[in-house]
Amino acid sequence: MCGIVGYFQTSTPAEDSIVSAMAERIAHRGPDGSGAWSDSEAGISLGHRRLAILDLSPAGHQPMISADGRYILVFNGEIYNHQSIRAEIDAASWSSGWRGHSDTETLLAALQLWGCEAVLKKLNGMFAFALWDRERRVLTLARDRAGEKPLFYGTLDKGVVFGSELRALAAHPNWRAEIDPDVLALYLRHGYVPDPHCIYRGIKKLPPAHWVEIDANGWADPVPYWELGAFVTQERRTGSPEELLDELEERLFKAVGMRMVADVPLGAFLSGGIDSSVVVALMQAQSSQPVKTFTIGFEIAGFNEAEHAKAIASHLGTDHTELYLTPKDALKVVPDLPVHWDEPFADSSQIPTLLLSKMTREHVSVALSGDGGDELFCGYKRYEQGYALHQRLKSLPGPLRMMLSSALSATPVGTVNRAMSMMPLRYQNLALGDRLRKLGDILHNSEGPDFYRRLLSIFQSPAALVPGAQEAASLLGRNDDWPDLDDFREMMMYLDTMTYLPGDILTKVDRASMAVSLEARVPFLDHELMEFAWSLPLDLKLRDGKAKWPLQQILGRHVPAQLFDRPKMGFGVPIEHWLSGPLRDWAEDLLSEASLSQSGLLDPLPIRKLWTEHVTGQRRWHHQIWAILMFQAWYRTI
Repeated sequence: MCGIVGYFQTSTPAEDSIVSAMAERIAHRGPDGSGAWSDSEAGISLGHRRLAILDLSPAGHQPMISADGRYILVFNGEIYNHQSIRAEIDAASWSSGWRGHSDTETLLAALQLWGCEAVLKKLNGMFAFALWDRERRVLTLARDRAGEKPLFYGTLDKGVVFGSELRALAAHPNWRAEIDPDVLALYLRHGYVPDPHCIYRGIKKLPPAHWVEIDANGWADPVPYWELGAFVTQERRTGSPEELLDELEERLFKAVGMRMVADVPLGAFLSGGIDSSVVVALMQAQSSQPVKTFTIGFEIAGFNEAEHAKAIASHLGTDHTELYLTPKDALKVVPDLPVHWDEPFADSSQIPTLLLSKMTREHVSVALSGDGGDELFCGYKRYEQGYALHQRLKSLPGPLRMMLSSALSATPVGTVNRAMSMMPLRYQNLALGDRLRKLGDILHNSEGPDFYRRLLSIFQSPAALVPGAQEAASLLGRNDDWPDLDDFREMMMYLDTMTYLPGDILTKVDRASMAVSLEARVPFLDHELMEFAWSLPLDLKLRDGKAKWPLQQILGRHVPAQLFDRPKMGFGVPIEHWLSGPLRDWAEDLLSEASLSQSGLLDPLPIRKLWTEHVTGQRRWHHQIWAILMFQAWYRTI
């Protein structure tokens, strides 16, 4: 696990000093070493920061030059099947010999022998890499299938620049930061910037499962080497549930085992939920020692799963560490969030994820996580709720739907919420007025492709907050690129895997873990496991009224059901209450008319109205306000 940087400008000689300064900006991604390589005549310079996980010796140093001297590689990530690839290379009469046992050396030799496209299809791992071909004078960039590892690239004056994080690009002397208002509007809809977009003009994210070649003339469109759409429409498997469960467990066991190989201490995040518990159970089944597990707890009702995690850890016999955080502990990291996420990012679960990573890094260098299980096995509550709502709304005649939409959009939100506050406790936090108003917006598009986008949107009309902007396009609003799926639940799972998973979940995990030099590995995103999961019939994933039924059954083979059979709980923090309490002064400063006007991008008037309604209790706008605050706080750092 590392950080990579580089630039390619044929008009100016390349310099190690520039790329070294770029790499220094991401030293947190690789505190164990650094390297730079330049070809002044060609105008190419590559830099690397190393977090040593496999082959801790100098034999794993990067940038790494191929045995024949033609190729130079900088690589971020892990290739879990590199030993089998190495054996295949040996069988092909590889004669130069091996300097060490790093996966970087294996990858470089494979690229030299077979070329980029063929090798990408062989790799099982998480990665982003840059390969320079001295003979062709071509730079190749590539990214893993699920998008676990980030890779930004784009144009500067007279050249191309790339890196694992934007802050590295900003160290180049030709960097000119210009925010794209159309992408800002897209961010305000989702709370993250979906690929291939970037908040800055001229910069892109390489999409997951793509590679691109860059030469002196620029680049063509990135090329996919794997497409999830080909697997989500495959014929579903038949067989008894027990047979399918056995094969799923076998594949999960293998995916987990592949991610337990390391030359440094290793552990796992354990939330107490289904996904992380399955990962830990299968880790412990393959370990001769107690697996180290880590949990963050909150002494706030509705936000704490630590007790459940502790019970599962105790049953499995793991070496468990937990840390209960006070609001003060969590709030201390809020000012640092824009520094770690160097693009606007508004998922507030970034706070506990960062704190969990920090605690975990005090004990291990690698941690496995349970991310990806919800998208593959229909785990999010919105799949059930969104599907039910979609089916009901589709059955309504158009005129009746429009009448209901108009009526609900006129809901006196404050009056309804105040009335709910006098109801029994379990109803008081429903924010019924806000929900009815949002339902009115969704009713407008109940039959179109915009339904799911509106269901997920933080702001329904975000461009209205960014004067002159036209919201950038994304997959959620472009249904001509959607696969042919009959069941809307599967469509939601597919869309989340393509957008929310890489844009939000994996970005959150990567930045939080790498901020403290911790490598996070995600077994559910093994591409062979993903392909198999999509071959399973939906009625196996949703069975007996339970989401993620196969995972629950597999976990039940290792842990008593009473330890995990409960409603799903998110990994969140009480942002709504913090904004009205301990974060109020911080928020008020960022949301003042002067602060909102500073960028020249946002319209202060509607945002001030949202803030006033929130702090006075008229409306619950905490998700919307947090998105604005995270942009404002980020803007102050650039």
